[in-house]
Amino acid sequence: MLLTHPPTAGRSARTTRPLRGVIAALSAGAVAATLAATPAAGSSHGPTWPGKDPVVTATSYTNPVSEDFADTFADPAVIRGKDGYWYAFGTTDALREGEGVRHILPISRSTDLVTWEYVGDAFTEDTLPEWADRDRNAALWAPDVRYVDGEYRLYYVVTDTTLTDEINDNAIGVATAPHPTGPWTDSGDAVVDPRRQGPDNFLWTFDPHHVTDTDGTEHLFYGSYYGGIWVTELSEDGTEAVGEPTQVTIDNKYEGAYVVRHDGYWYLFASSANCCAGPTTGYSVHVGRSETLDGPYLDREGVPLLQSRAGGTPVIAPNGNAWVGTGHNAVVTDLAGQDWFVYHAIDREDPYLDGTDGINERPMLVDRLDWVDGWPTVRAGEWASDDEQAGPATGGRAVASFEDGLRDGFTTVGRWTTGTDDDAGTYAASRGPGLLVTRHGPTGDVRVEADVRVTGGSTSTVGLGTGLSGGVSDRASGIRVAVDPVARELVLTVADSTGRPGTVAEERTPIPPQIDLTTWHSLVLEVVDGVAYAEMSHARLGDPFAVVEVGIPSSVRAHGPAGASASGADVHVDNLSVLPHGELEVDDVATPPAPGAVVDGDEFEGDALGDGWTALRDPAVQVADGVLRWEVEAADLVGGGNTAGVLLRDAPDGDWVAETQVTIDLGTDTIRNYQQAGIVAYVDDDRFARLSHVAIWNTRQTEFGYEIPYAGRLQYGGTIVGPPSDTTWLRLTKTEDASGEQEVQASTSTDGETWVHGGVWTFPADADVRIGLVAHGAAAGEEPATAEFEYLRVSTPEG
Repeated sequence: MLLTHPPTAGRSARTTRPLRGVIAALSAGAVAATLAATPAAGSSHGPTWPGKDPVVTATSYTNPVSEDFADTFADPAVIRGKDGYWYAFGTTDALREGEGVRHILPISRSTDLVTWEYVGDAFTEDTLPEWADRDRNAALWAPDVRYVDGEYRLYYVVTDTTLTDEINDNAIGVATAPHPTGPWTDSGDAVVDPRRQGPDNFLWTFDPHHVTDTDGTEHLFYGSYYGGIWVTELSEDGTEAVGEPTQVTIDNKYEGAYVVRHDGYWYLFASSANCCAGPTTGYSVHVGRSETLDGPYLDREGVPLLQSRAGGTPVIAPNGNAWVGTGHNAVVTDLAGQDWFVYHAIDREDPYLDGTDGINERPMLVDRLDWVDGWPTVRAGEWASDDEQAGPATGGRAVASFEDGLRDGFTTVGRWTTGTDDDAGTYAASRGPGLLVTRHGPTGDVRVEADVRVTGGSTSTVGLGTGLSGGVSDRASGIRVAVDPVARELVLTVADSTGRPGTVAEERTPIPPQIDLTTWHSLVLEVVDGVAYAEMSHARLGDPFAVVEVGIPSSVRAHGPAGASASGADVHVDNLSVLPHGELEVDDVATPPAPGAVVDGDEFEGDALGDGWTALRDPAVQVADGVLRWEVEAADLVGGGNTAGVLLRDAPDGDWVAETQVTIDLGTDTIRNYQQAGIVAYVDDDRFARLSHVAIWNTRQTEFGYEIPYAGRLQYGGTIVGPPSDTTWLRLTKTEDASGEQEVQASTSTDGETWVHGGVWTFPADADVRIGLVAHGAAAGEEPATAEFEYLRVSTPEG
C-alpha cells in the first residue's frame, strides 16, 4: 500500500552516506562587507519562512504536459538553459494530427516544467547535416541536449547517412549552439560511425546520451536492441568517440539510455519492449546501478544487465490507467531538489497520430521520481499519472534571473551590477566583495542554487550560502560553498562566530582541470538534517564533477539569510534560488496485494490433472512426480492462427491472485525464438494477457504479452518484468478500478520470496477472464524445451 507523506522531506537521500568532514581553521578573509541578519521566525523543524508571499511556486498539472503545443513529442530531452527557461527537445515527427509535415528535432520551452510552448526546430529540411542522406529521407531521432563549458550540444541519431552506400547505416551526430533555440551547427561528421555487421546490416546506433564522469571526462552512451547499449569516451570537444567502447547491456533487451549519479552510484535508466505497438505498447523503463560509469550495472536484486537473463528493476510500466508505452525518459531536478521523470507515453484510447495505424502518438509526460532505499521509482510505484498532480517547485519569493534588476527577490550587500549576454540574458556581476541574499530564509532544510562563472584572470571566489551573518569576513557565520579558481577546488565550510572565531568544519574537493571556470556552471548547496551537501556540474543534469559534504556542528546557525557570495570583483551569478528543500521522503512503494487464502488450483500431486480444468486444443501434458510436464508446442496463441493449446480454469468472483512455478530448459545465450511457458489471463484467442519465461533471440526474459482486437485487426504488444531463472515464479494479480475495468498486473520471482512487480494490462468490466497455463512458441522442426509446472494456485488477495 502507498503511504501518505508530507509534501516536504525531512531527510535527503544524499545525506545517508558516511560523513568524512574534518575540523579546520578558517583562513582569514579580506572582506569587510557585513550583513545585519534578522533572525528567521517560525519553528526550526519545518520549512517555514516569515512573510505573506509564497515561499515556493509550484503549478499543478495534468498529463500530457505537451498538449498545448503538440499531440506527439517523443523521446524528450530536457535542460534548464542559462536564461532560466527549461527547454525540451523531441524526436522528428509532425507535431499535430493532420499536420503532415515533420519537425526535425522540435524544441519547446517552459518556466515551470509543466506549461510548454513550441519555439522552433533544431533543423529544417535545408539545414540537415550534410552527411544525412536526403535521398533516403534521413531523419534525426532521439535528441540528447547538454551544456558544456559555454556551448550547448545536441546529440542525435542520423537514420541514414552518406558515410556508406547502404541502407540503415545509422550513426550518432552532434551539433552545437550558443543558445537552446540555436542556431544549431552540425559538427560535419559522425560522433559514432555506422557499425557494420554485413551487407546492408548495421547494429542499431541509436539513442545517444552524454554524461560527464567525476574526473571531468566526457562519455556517450548509445545503442539499442540490435547490439545492446554501449558507452564510449569522447574527445574534449565532444565530437568524436575515442578509445574502446564498453558494452553495458545485453543485446535485444534495452534502448534509450539515460544515466544519473545518485548517492555515489551511477544509475542507468533504459527502456524495454516495443516502443510503438499502439494500444498494446508495453514500453517501460528499468534501471541498474554501478559504482563506475562503464559498469557493471546490476539491478536491485544484484542481477547484471549484461547477461542473457538480464536484470533490470522497473521504474515505470503501464499501470492500467490511460497511459501505455511509458518510456524513453530524461530526469530533471526542480529548484527544491525533487527529481522529476520526463518521458513519452501513448493514450490507449488515441494511440495513433492519424487514423488507426502508422505513427504512434507519443506525447510528453512529467511525473515525480522518488528514491526508495537507493532505487528510483515514479510516484512511489504508482507510475504514470492521468489526473491532476502537484507540480515541480520552479518559482517563489527568492527565485531570480535578474531580468528585473538586482533586487528581484534578494538584498545586495557590497557592490553589484548587472551584465547581459546572448545565452544567460541579464545576470548579476560583482564589483567587489559582497552578497546577494534573502533578508530571511527557510527555518528548516534549504536548497540554494545558481549558475556561476569567474571571468578570465579573476582570483575571486564565488559561492552560495545559508544562515549567513557577518558577510564573508573572518568572523562570518554560516554554511558556504565556494568555487576557488586559483586552487581549483570546491570548498564547503561551516563557521560559527558566536563561539571561538574561526572555528569551522571544512571539506574540499578538486575541480577537474579541463573544466573552464570562465563559463557558466551550476552550483548547488543543500542543508538537510544536519548535513551540508554541495555539487558543481555543467548543467544540473545529474552528472556532477565535484561533490562535497560536511556535518554541521550543533552550535552553527543553519538557517537564516541565504544566497550568493563573492570574495571580490569579476564573478557572475545567474538563476539564483533559495527554496525550502522539498524532496519527498518516501518509505514505501505501491505493490499489488499479496496472495491470501488459496481458493482454487492444482498441486499436480496425482497422475492426472485435477478437477476444474478445461483443455483447449488438447495439449499433450503429463502429470507425474508432483509436476505437470509440457513439451513446448510448435504453435502460438498470437495472431489469427490460434493453434496453441491452453489449460484453463474459471476464475473466482472478485479480485484474485494466480501463481505458478515453472522450470523450463531454455538455457541461455543461444537463439530459441520464441519458446516459452507461463500463465495466462484469457478471455478468448483474441483477447488475453500472457506472462511467460520466453527466449527472445539470445536473451531470456519474462514477457507480459497482450493481444486485443483493434480497428478490425489483432493488436499485440508486451511489457517486460523481472529476470527469469531455471525455475521462475510467475504471478498475476487481478483487481478492479473504480469503473469496474479489470486490471491484471504481472509479478515475477527467481526464489518465490523476492518479487519484481511489472506492468498492468486491462480487460473490460464484463469480460469473462479465465486463468490458464501455456507452453508454446517453438519453430517447426526445432528441438522443443520442456516446461515443468509445480502448481497453479488461485487465492484471494491478502487484506
